[in-house]
Order: sequence, then structure tokens, then C-alpha cells
Amino acid sequence: MKVFQITLVVLVLSINLAISFPSWSETAPYLTSNPDYFKVGQKVIWLYKPRADSSDVQRIPAEIVKLSSKKVQIKVYKHNHEFVNR
Repeated sequence: MKVFQITLVVLVLSINLAISFPSWSETAPYLTSNPDYFKVGQKVIWLYKPRADSSDVQRIPAEIVKLSSKKVQIKVYKHNHEFVNR
């Protein structure tokens, strides 16, 4: 009788883990597939620090040019109507 109870508990636990385990996993939010994140052509504000140890943060308007899973390339306009990719 004791073996039957142990077998039943192990069976219930294994079924529980097999069914609920996929619901625990979440995929990482990718910048290109999630609509809550960035889009190409979107206007953004780039918070630029001239140096890493500087406390001065400059707010520079920019536009998104290219998206990948880990990086965003932006286009920053200069005073003479030219732009630089960062």
C-alpha cells in the first residue's frame, strides 16, 4: 500500500510539472517583434552623456533608423540639416 501511495504522489507531481512548466517560461521581449517597443522612423530623445563619469546628461532629438534584437541605430540631426548615425 505504501508503494502505491508513493507512486501516485510521484505521478501527480510529474504530471503537474509537465503541464505547468511551459507556462512559467516567458520569452525575452525583442525590439523588432514587440509593438510596445520601438519602430523604425519613430522620434525618440537620446539621453547623451559626454563621459561616463559625468553627471551632465544632454537630451538630443533623434529618429530610429535600424533595429536589431540588442541594438538600436538612430539618426541625429546636425545644425546644417545633415545627420549622423549613432
